[in-house]
Amino acid sequence: MRRALVLAATPGVPLHPNPRVGCVLLSPEGEVVGEGFHHGAGTPHAEVEALAAAGERARGATAVVTLEPCNHTGRTGPCSQALLQAGVARVVVAQRDPNPEAQGGLDVLAAAGVETDAGLLADESLALNPAWTFAHVHGRPFVTWKFATTLDGRSAASDGTSRWVSSRAARLDTHLLRGLCDTMLVGTNTVEVDDPHLTVRDADDVLAPVQPLRVVMGERDLDPARRVLDDAAPTVHLRTQDPAKALATLYAEHDRHHVFLEGGPTLAAAYLKAGLVDEVVTYVAPMLLGAGRSSVGKLGIRTIDKALRLELVDATVLGAGEEANVRLVMRPGSRGSQARTSTDERN
Repeated sequence: MRRALVLAATPGVPLHPNPRVGCVLLSPEGEVVGEGFHHGAGTPHAEVEALAAAGERARGATAVVTLEPCNHTGRTGPCSQALLQAGVARVVVAQRDPNPEAQGGLDVLAAAGVETDAGLLADESLALNPAWTFAHVHGRPFVTWKFATTLDGRSAASDGTSRWVSSRAARLDTHLLRGLCDTMLVGTNTVEVDDPHLTVRDADDVLAPVQPLRVVMGERDLDPARRVLDDAAPTVHLRTQDPAKALATLYAEHDRHHVFLEGGPTLAAAYLKAGLVDEVVTYVAPMLLGAGRSSVGKLGIRTIDKALRLELVDATVLGAGEEANVRLVMRPGSRGSQARTSTDERN
């Protein structure tokens, strides 16, 4: 199973839309006869790749897989049937499949007389695909709220200027984190005022080959000249002010699993009040403004006892001197154990 986990985490394998999966086939004598991993959407699944490598030696073998073999037909056929047709005698998995459309492979195998086992190194398997797992368990994407702030909690000066609160090192780090997500989300006001591009770029300002879906949430019409509507990446306009509805739509209609929330203070407050922020990433700059736009809007909190408390997961200094920023990664304390976070993906 540890070898299967290593295969699943092969560098370069996309984090979305499909889970990373590894498979090892063992002969009755314990010899490795086939290995495989899923290379991304539309490619053979890990079990199929391992079966192809094993050939006839798969008959009577034990399949060790990081995720329950799928039981549905999508771009590829069901792995449960592929394992049955190959004559595999036993299947051991780490994690049960949380996807309601694909789960049930182990039950099909067991009903056909194949010996099955589940739960071996389950936590390690969960850490491979934290956002994907969370999305299928909860029926909505995992939400990371990112913002930059001064020491006194300001995201912009009183005249509206905000470039640059964060340092260059922090901005480059933001692009790395954007690349781990499949969705960038802002509100219509941010598009109107800041005109963000919402793309992933490298240090030389070159666009990444695969871009997250850009999502604008709000009922107002958008100026067609805004940069978020160009052809650098796909864009969806969700005409709603309801965070829960927006996330449900992204999951059910767009197959999205990890949202990077970069909207303004009003949108951030809406998601926080709805209990729909699963991770907070903030870049704190060593500067003071004394006035200006707050990093988050009103949360309806009137007393310190009701404060939304966060669990600190990581603190990292980026850059040096006046250009240094501190990146803080946090989880809402009362729900910190609900899911693995993108911090796990980075590690």
